[in-house]
Amino acid sequence: MKINNYLFIQLIKYFFLILFIFLSVAWILQLTRLFTITNFMHIEIIDVLMLSLYLIPNIITVIIPFIIIFGLLLCFIKLNKDNELIAILTLGIGLRPFKNTLLIFSVILVFIFSFLNFYLAPKIYEIYKFREYDLRNTLDLNNIGFSNFLNINKTTILDFTKINNRYYDILISFKNEEENKENIVYAKEGNIINKNNQYNFQLKDGFKISIDNQKQIEKLEFLDYILKVSVNNIHDKKILDKNTLTIFDDFNSENYLNIGFKIVDIILIIFIISLFYFNNLKKINFTNSNNVYFIIICVSVLIINQILKNSEIILLDYILIITSIIFITSLISFAKKRYEQN
Repeated sequence: MKINNYLFIQLIKYFFLILFIFLSVAWILQLTRLFTITNFMHIEIIDVLMLSLYLIPNIITVIIPFIIIFGLLLCFIKLNKDNELIAILTLGIGLRPFKNTLLIFSVILVFIFSFLNFYLAPKIYEIYKFREYDLRNTLDLNNIGFSNFLNINKTTILDFTKINNRYYDILISFKNEEENKENIVYAKEGNIINKNNQYNFQLKDGFKISIDNQKQIEKLEFLDYILKVSVNNIHDKKILDKNTLTIFDDFNSENYLNIGFKIVDIILIIFIISLFYFNNLKKINFTNSNNVYFIIICVSVLIINQILKNSEIILLDYILIITSIIFITSLISFAKKRYEQN
């Protein structure tokens, strides 16, 4: 029992060590991406940092298989180097402590991963998508140094040149839903005030062009013109994707392909742990070549799985391909074992 506890603690220790390293790198990369996207809007750093935290559960579900690969190797290579594996085997209890430890570790890991993958990560990622949408579409024009055709709402696009807090060459494209007309407004200069979820454009020296369904064009020139545009950041379901769907959403929408993706993720975790046991631990074989073989096989399977998930594939084809890949890798490992025995 004490041996099992010791092995489990060592396994958890190295698992969290690799988790911290991988998660830190992945989170920093995502944070950098967010800063790049929001930099020109001068959004507060704390807002971007808080937004990035909502990515963590989704990142964990992606990197967990890789954490298992390197966590298992690092843990047992260290135990083997310190002759602790040999010491446990000399007690005459064989591989039972290793089997029990890996079994308990696998059950706990699969349970936590299933909860994350099927429910928690999609729920938090949905919050992230909505908050990112709001953050990117809530514009503080006073802090924006330049524009590049900004979307004020679903039907209005704004472009301007800003010099010394004055707005020049203002171009506004919007659709009048009531009149069903496309409108383009241009002004040489003006002022833009954002108040109570409404933009007030005080424009000078310009023109307005309206185009109806019959392609008839109406042009109005003005010296002074006031245009009011409401800001309606309505959460559009189009900003969501398959990563925001919980298992309940998938069942309700009969999205069995997405359910299949997540079930295969669990199967691949079990496959990685099983391959490690039979390829490395059962033979106490932690040579560099054997470790590299284990890494290459696991990473290759994970990459192929990700490529299939990103492609337009039907559920039956996906299951057949994944089953074939697991079967082929098992044959390769069996052939490798026979070769080494001879």
